Amino acid sequence: MAAVDSGPVHSGSVERDLHPGAPAGRPSWRDVVSAYVALTKPRIIELLLVTTVPVMFLAQGGVPNLGLVLATVLGGILAAGSANTLNCVLDRDIDERMRRTRRRPLPRHAVSPRNAAMFGLLLGLVATLWLGLLVNWLSALLALAANAFYILVYTMVLKRRTAQNIVWGGIAGCFPVAIGWTAVRGSLDWAPLALVLVVFFWTPPHTWTLAMRYREDYAAAGVPMLPVVATERAVAWQVVAYSGATVLASLALWPIAPTGWFYPVAAAVLGALVMVEAFALVRRVARGQSGPALRPMRFFHWSNLYLALLFVAVAIDPLLTR
Repeated sequence: MAAVDSGPVHSGSVERDLHPGAPAGRPSWRDVVSAYVALTKPRIIELLLVTTVPVMFLAQGGVPNLGLVLATVLGGILAAGSANTLNCVLDRDIDERMRRTRRRPLPRHAVSPRNAAMFGLLLGLVATLWLGLLVNWLSALLALAANAFYILVYTMVLKRRTAQNIVWGGIAGCFPVAIGWTAVRGSLDWAPLALVLVVFFWTPPHTWTLAMRYREDYAAAGVPMLPVVATERAVAWQVVAYSGATVLASLALWPIAPTGWFYPVAAAVLGALVMVEAFALVRRVARGQSGPALRPMRFFHWSNLYLALLFVAVAIDPLLTR
């Protein structure tokens, strides 16, 4: 599957789009840098790192080596930036048709598809070498595997073909947990499995509530996200089911790792709060509310906070209880 070519880039239109009111000519270096940074989707990278660093604390049983943390974080940023950039290249036709994404660099012709693809591949190469040489080659291979899965399986196969796209495509988001663990231990283990499952089960309801808010966008772009092909009631109950699985997976870390007392208490409290929000979505559907009145973004933002605080608890637990 190949993305539709968005056509040639005209320097005059680029300048007017990047820097309105400026005379025709080349865009400023700040505009160019901003466009390339935007290709990497920094907000998504932040979320991935939230799941990497705390696992390093868990693997170390305390504070990991700061140099190792910085090397792993930078390598993770480069690897995630590579995957996100290549995703932008392949999905530029979709992004042009969606209000939420049409201001990204490729739809507005701030960067050519060729240059973006070269940038993404370069980031991936640098990330692999950086992690391999400064962290370890297992972590580097895991990062490379995550990128390959995200691009080749999710973006090129699943996303446009099945409503289960984000369920299986979300596997790519589980890799940072394993990378954080292997960066410290140098090998895979069963201990971080529960956190891998947390991210796996957390991703679908988080994404589906975003898709509920932008359902018309996804429908116009021909992306069969679950809210496009299923009723709001069905989606809301799927949010409850996957959220419940997320909470159970989070509690499973206690006996598997094992952790001290702080983590299971935090996981139980946070899990209860996220389930309250999930059932609140179901109740709004039952009351006949629909569309924006459902306030699906409320759950979306709560789930972001849930994941961040849960992994903060992962990092704090060994500091308090070991």
